[in-house]
Amino acid sequence: MFPNSGRKTAYKRSSSRSSLPRASLPAQQRGSALIIGVFVITVMFLLASALINIVQDSDTALTQEVWGTRAFAAANSGADAALAQLFPLNGSVGICLATSTWNPPNVTGFHACSVTLTCTAYAVDAVTQYRINSKAICESGETRVSRQVEVEARG
Repeated sequence: MFPNSGRKTAYKRSSSRSSLPRASLPAQQRGSALIIGVFVITVMFLLASALINIVQDSDTALTQEVWGTRAFAAANSGADAALAQLFPLNGSVGICLATSTWNPPNVTGFHACSVTLTCTAYAVDAVTQYRINSKAICESGETRVSRQVEVEARG
């Protein structure tokens, strides 16, 4: 039937790779990929450690800002309390204590805060003037923040 049916033909496939000459690397360049990999890992480690330091610093700054705001609010409240004691609602003039403390209420914003008040009275042209200094200190662990408010009034 077919003239060449009894004969088998082998086909040889040619590969484009095998036909190109193979360039071998010099002995000095055989470990360069490993060195580049170690360098990249080292750079990534340094970047990660710098990022961790930045995050920790911003966390500390935020904590100090929150405690500073609490101390400022406590100092303002202490000055308000001293003014309320100095000028009561019944219209009389109260007492100007040289040094006193004000205990903030036991609420979330004022916990771990203490307030020291100083009051100085002096006369200017037959008018008594008062200088109230309120210093609040709020602390938690290693964080200690102080804020001071000064108010002048006359009565």
